[in-house]
Order: sequence, then C-alpha cells, then structure tokens
Amino acid sequence: MVNLLDPSNVITRMFNAGKYDEMYNYCKDLLDKTPDDMIALQNISLSLIYLKKYSEVITYCDKVLEMNHLDTYALKNKIYALENMKQYEQVLELCQKLLLNNSKDLWALNSMGLSLNELNRHEDAIEYYNIVLTIDPNDITALMNKAISLSHLRNYQDALIYYDKAQIIDPSLKEIPIAKSHIFEKLDLKDDAFLAAQGVLSKDMEKIKTDAKKNKCSVFHQFCNEEFKNLNSK
Repeated sequence: MVNLLDPSNVITRMFNAGKYDEMYNYCKDLLDKTPDDMIALQNISLSLIYLKKYSEVITYCDKVLEMNHLDTYALKNKIYALENMKQYEQVLELCQKLLLNNSKDLWALNSMGLSLNELNRHEDAIEYYNIVLTIDPNDITALMNKAISLSHLRNYQDALIYYDKAQIIDPSLKEIPIAKSHIFEKLDLKDDAFLAAQGVLSKDMEKIKTDAKKNKCSVFHQFCNEEFKNLNSK
C-alpha cells in the first residue's frame, strides 16, 4: 500500500500538479526540521527552477555538493540554473565533473557544446557534438546544434546535411525549415530557400526543380502542383 504522507509521494503530487510554490514551502519545512534532508534539498532546487529563481537554486545545489561533490542531480540542476544566468564558463567546469563520473553522459556532452556555442567557440562545440553522435547518431540536440555551429562557421553545405538528418528523424521541428531557408538565402538560391521553407528535404529539391524546367513552370507552381496531387491521392 502506498503511503500518501511519505515526503517523496507528497512532493511528486505537488510537482505533477504544477504546484511549485507549495512544493518549495513543503521542502523548506522539511529542511527547517532536518537541514541535510537530501530529498528536500534536491526537490527544493527543482521547485526553484520552475519558479525561475536561479540564484536560490545554486544555493541549495551547493549544500548537496558539499556532502557529495559529484552528485549528478545537483550538478545538473546547478548547470541548468547557470545556463539561465548565462554563466557559461562555470557550466563548462560542472559538465567536466559530470563527464569524470560518466564520459558518455549525453546530457553533459550536449551542455558542453551549447555553452561553447554561447561563448562563440563553435569548433570546440562541434567536437562535443561529434562525441554524442558517435554514441547516438540520432541525437536530435547534437544534430541540430552541430548544424547551427557549422552555419556560424559558414560551412553551409555541411550544416544543411545535419539539418536534413535532424528533419528526417523529427519532421515536426518547425525551426529546421526556417534555418535551412535562411542558409539558402545566404547562398542566393531563392528556389531552394522557398522549398526549404516548405519543409522539403535538400535531397528532394533537385527533382522538383528538374520537373519545373521540364514542365516550363516556376518551382513555386511545380511544388503547388505536386502538393495538389498528393492531396487528391489521399
């Protein structure tokens, strides 16, 4: 039988209901009674993240880290708070601690890359995304951010390849067509920019452009005709 009054269960109910203020106050009461209550310390940090009180998050995470300097949960909460405070150098230091504990921690590797991007160290960021993609070739965060890094370095063709890979895995990502369209605009490829904005994969663009020439119409009209045909066939 589940003990409804067990602190873990009480906190879980509050979190699931989005009652972050109540969750904070409940954890605070637990800490007033037992200052080193680990469940309360970890969850008060979580409540403060949702309340966007990031400096307080760090205070409670540090209390946990005084007891265990490699506590994964506290390190990740502190990293999240520091990212929101734009303290990216500190994020890098904490990610290194996580990676000492687990060199294949994808979350930490991606966080390293993201902070390096924010510090305009895009080549260094790509190294971390490459490690992630060696472990998991379908990691969307690494694919997307490697594409962004490559775009910053003006390596547009490779950026498009990684955007396409991410788009194939998750076609629902609305930012990909926009990002690809902007790249084609920079390359002064207006037809490709239009097709990219419609969600067409780079590898499928040539056929549409070839068919447009064959039918002596614009790429816009060719695309519209194909969409109309697809709708009629459903």
